[in-house]
Amino acid sequence: MPYVFDRFRQGDSSSSKTTQGLGLGLSIVRDLIELHGGTVQAQSPGEGKGTTITIRLPLRSMPPKITRPTYLEPSVLSETLDTLNGKTQSLIFEGLCILAVDDQADSRDLIKWMLEDFGAEVVVVTSAKEAIAALTESPGKYDLLLADIGMPEEDGFSLIRQVRELEAEAGGQIPAAAITAYATEQERQKAIDAGFQMHLAKPIDLTQLVLVIANLSGRATDE
Repeated sequence: MPYVFDRFRQGDSSSSKTTQGLGLGLSIVRDLIELHGGTVQAQSPGEGKGTTITIRLPLRSMPPKITRPTYLEPSVLSETLDTLNGKTQSLIFEGLCILAVDDQADSRDLIKWMLEDFGAEVVVVTSAKEAIAALTESPGKYDLLLADIGMPEEDGFSLIRQVRELEAEAGGQIPAAAITAYATEQERQKAIDAGFQMHLAKPIDLTQLVLVIANLSGRATDE
């Protein structure tokens, strides 16, 4: 109960859980209520006895202070990266074929939309099984693998271990990044140890995603 409003907290936080969700719902509830000047509390008399969520809102609303995320268009991203890194990089993904694995439709659609704007071909699948099938049925087609960690039946750790067991010609050495809500340093190291080269935390940041793709694909080169 003390952690019920924390981001990414779940009753079952295993990466192969059968129910969907990231553990963000109640933290979003708290943020929205606080933006309206209110408070939210959770109380329970014990396991199996239910939970009471109490929301208090002021009668006179307060002006919300909302910070919206900034998404950069491809045309201005290079200039932003130049400012951040002190150098100009070529980040053109034309001709790059990326395999993206995620059981959440909105995440798949977002990754596909983001990277296709940069000229990449993006093939999306929904499970580890489909990802292995895509790699083995089209050897040499994919230049990069992006995989979620938390997926039912077989998680991203299981997927990358299976990938690394493939022959190089079948994609066993494909550069791979974990894109996941499991964002702690321990989870990052676990992903690297399993076989991923890079780890990117959700929610997806466009600039970071492009940098990850550029680095893994060798497209980040000095002009």
